[in-house]
Amino acid sequence: MATQMLSLLPALLIVLLVSWTAAQDLDWHFDSAKCRYALGMEDGTIPDSDITASSAWSDSTEAKHGRLSTGEGDGAWCPAGPVFPSGSEYLQVDLHKLYFLSLVGTQGRHADGLGREFARSYRLHYSRDGRQWMTWKDRWGQEVVSGNENTYDVVLKDLGPPIIARMVRFYPLADRVMSVCLRVELYGCVWKDGLKAYTAPAGHAMNLSGSPVYLNDSIYDGSKEAGMMFGGLGQLCDGVLGGNDFMESKELRVWPGYDYVGWNRDSLDQPTVDIEFHFEKTRVFHTMQVHSNNRHTQGVRVFSEVVCEFKASLLSPWAEPALSLQVPLSDLHDPSSRTISLPLGGQPAQILRCRFAFSDRWLLISEISFYSMPFEDGSALPSLPSSSTRPVNATSPQTPSYANGTSSPAEFSAITLRAGLPVAKDDSSNTAILIGCLVGIILLLLAVIAVILWRQYWKKLLGKAQGSLSSDELRVHLSVPSDNVVINNTNTHTYSSRYQRIHTFPDDRDREGEYQEPSTVLRPRDQRDSTACAIDMVDKGLLMQEGPPPYPGAPPPGLSGAHYGEASGAGGSVPHYAEADIISLQGVSGNNTYAVPALSATPTDCPPLPELPRERLIFKEKLGEGQFGEVHLCEIENPQDLANLEFPFNVRKGRPLLVAVKILRPDASKNARNDFLKEVKILSRLKDPNIIRLLGVCVSSDPLCMVTEYMESGDLNQYLSHRVLLDKTGPSHNTPTISYPALISMASQIASGMKFLSSLNFVHRDLATRNCLVGGERGEEEERGGERPIKIADFGMSRNLYAGDYYRIQGRAVLPIRWMAWECILMGKFTTASDVWAFGVTLWEMLSVCQEQPYSHMTDEQVIDNAGEFFRDQGRQVYLSRPAVCPQGLYELMLSCWNRDCKLRPSFAYIHSFLTEDAMNMV
Repeated sequence: MATQMLSLLPALLIVLLVSWTAAQDLDWHFDSAKCRYALGMEDGTIPDSDITASSAWSDSTEAKHGRLSTGEGDGAWCPAGPVFPSGSEYLQVDLHKLYFLSLVGTQGRHADGLGREFARSYRLHYSRDGRQWMTWKDRWGQEVVSGNENTYDVVLKDLGPPIIARMVRFYPLADRVMSVCLRVELYGCVWKDGLKAYTAPAGHAMNLSGSPVYLNDSIYDGSKEAGMMFGGLGQLCDGVLGGNDFMESKELRVWPGYDYVGWNRDSLDQPTVDIEFHFEKTRVFHTMQVHSNNRHTQGVRVFSEVVCEFKASLLSPWAEPALSLQVPLSDLHDPSSRTISLPLGGQPAQILRCRFAFSDRWLLISEISFYSMPFEDGSALPSLPSSSTRPVNATSPQTPSYANGTSSPAEFSAITLRAGLPVAKDDSSNTAILIGCLVGIILLLLAVIAVILWRQYWKKLLGKAQGSLSSDELRVHLSVPSDNVVINNTNTHTYSSRYQRIHTFPDDRDREGEYQEPSTVLRPRDQRDSTACAIDMVDKGLLMQEGPPPYPGAPPPGLSGAHYGEASGAGGSVPHYAEADIISLQGVSGNNTYAVPALSATPTDCPPLPELPRERLIFKEKLGEGQFGEVHLCEIENPQDLANLEFPFNVRKGRPLLVAVKILRPDASKNARNDFLKEVKILSRLKDPNIIRLLGVCVSSDPLCMVTEYMESGDLNQYLSHRVLLDKTGPSHNTPTISYPALISMASQIASGMKFLSSLNFVHRDLATRNCLVGGERGEEEERGGERPIKIADFGMSRNLYAGDYYRIQGRAVLPIRWMAWECILMGKFTTASDVWAFGVTLWEMLSVCQEQPYSHMTDEQVIDNAGEFFRDQGRQVYLSRPAVCPQGLYELMLSCWNRDCKLRPSFAYIHSFLTEDAMNMV
């Protein structure tokens, strides 16, 4: 293995070099859709000293406790004074430098159920210098932000428009005298431009067909006097590029022309639009990008010339000569909007003043951004060209050209580009850093190789030592196949990086930006697959890795047969997977949901997958999370309107449809991403009344999502644990009841779903009541004796509620050992026969009305030792005891499910037949 890694080293270095070079070309293009990182309230990156407040109830409710999803102190920040009617109490966060803030999250004080305080609404104030404070307003001028409806849910507000600030204050509000408490998080990224204000003429209104089109900077947060805007920031730096038709906006429910700031030459009464840019500190400016409209049929054209002046500081004079760049108009007949890149020659400045010359009656600009570096005193700076006027080589938007690589500082070129295309630049200042990084990577790889060789050496020594031991001296060990068991985040959030990122739908701007919390870590987007055929293309091997026997005398790995086939009865043979035909998927929520045979990748096997519009998903709560993604409960309003959904909805008109949305983290590995697409393909094939159905996908853009059914009454474990079994004397209290026939009917439905899965050679691996969902309209329970429709799901492992059902192995894996067959625990063998074992435990849970955990009298280690007793088969193994309400015949079915010989366990076809025909009469 070490030899293979060494052979790959040159290729890896080349890839790193290319990736670094590409990153240098692309990293300065600001993309607001990617700027959604958690800035550190929850994970503690923001220190306590940077969180202050106007007051606090007590020491245990100080500002430092106002961190999202944490419970230190008494669980939140709580102001001492009332927030009604004045609303003057605030929680303040100081970020120490400018950040682009795209989201804020709020939460009430839960305090393990003891808290009852939350803020139904709040205001946001922000400052870029700590002296001047602005009030955030949405695009329609509203200041009040909708907050929380309970004490525990996290509600996120998509800031439209975004905030560029160093300090933020949350002012909780109330409509009556009441106590409020608050926990918050900020989401965004560092504002690398360093721009803190620009001064420009106010935009004008265009008269089209008798109707005014307002081209003003509607979100400018500075002052406006005498037709000038100064001291603030607005639409020219909000990260949103306008389209080709300035009458159409990317934002919903806004007025025509919203995306652009526009000026009329006659109204301005001068030949140029003068914009002055003020930065935090002196910077070295290399390039300026200006996104401009060119709808020349309506008198709108790109500027013909730009003259820029530079001032090193507020008190410095304007540097001479000014830099003049001309944009020829001969090739600008295309009415498409475009980004024009203008080289600034590496000039140091804190203030820039650029004059954009009209080439027609109107000039419309939607975005201006800069590629610049912080200025360090004493650094060598390139000089400006000796000539004060230079032409710009502008090309057609369809065929962009790049800045030339000439060594002469007097030669400039600019590029007319489509939004988002890369700009080549000559920048060798980071060569030393690159070399240092590559040397560090080489040393790291050599260290890894040394560790691998050392471990292999010691494994050989240990193997020889172990072989000399007698079988009586050996203990049972848990088999953990490293490739098919993954880490699950359970009790606490384990993300230590401040760069958590919120999963959102960039186009979901008509929901007023409110949804529940999906958090993640951002990495560059991988190539996306949006069709079933693309899913098939990545549907390759990923064989299930089954480890060697953990000790001498254990059954050999070849326990499995050639393929699956259903047994005809309780004593029939149940063959198993051939090892070479297994695909083991990790699952988006961090579990190994289905083990399936390798799927074909033939073009004819590519059924179209319905692409759901993301904006139709309304987040309600987070159901769970895993290493690779999260599961959220969502609603789809008016699902009947989505004609592309193949699932026949039985939802009443006007009622929303509950769905579970699995979201893949963008930082997931390539294998996890491929697994996600395979999981989509697998779920698309599972069309059975007792299996949760895939309703649609969102794979045309990140984050990748799959949308499945969700049942009204939640999971079966929670449903049964709140009920008691109805006896012959009838109910004697007000506790909800459930009848024995209803339990058997539900168990029969689960057996029917598993029968369907086994017919497709699918292995579930985590069958339990927590992974079965309960449906049915409320009010029907009494009419049907408690019976409700049941569907098998797959995201129980990702839920913190069931963290205690999974055994953590050396901090790196979790397994549902109390539901697992002995061969799964000891050898990592998962088959339909092991699913039958899990069904027996699930049936035991149901007849115990989920009042206790399986083997509740045993520790996890004792459960593992008990698996060893099943293997040794010396009569010392312990079985689950018969529930009080369980007939003997049904208990014998459970015992047959736990047969040591997996070939003697009943098939799901037999189990389903038994439950539907025989078990109903056993009372």
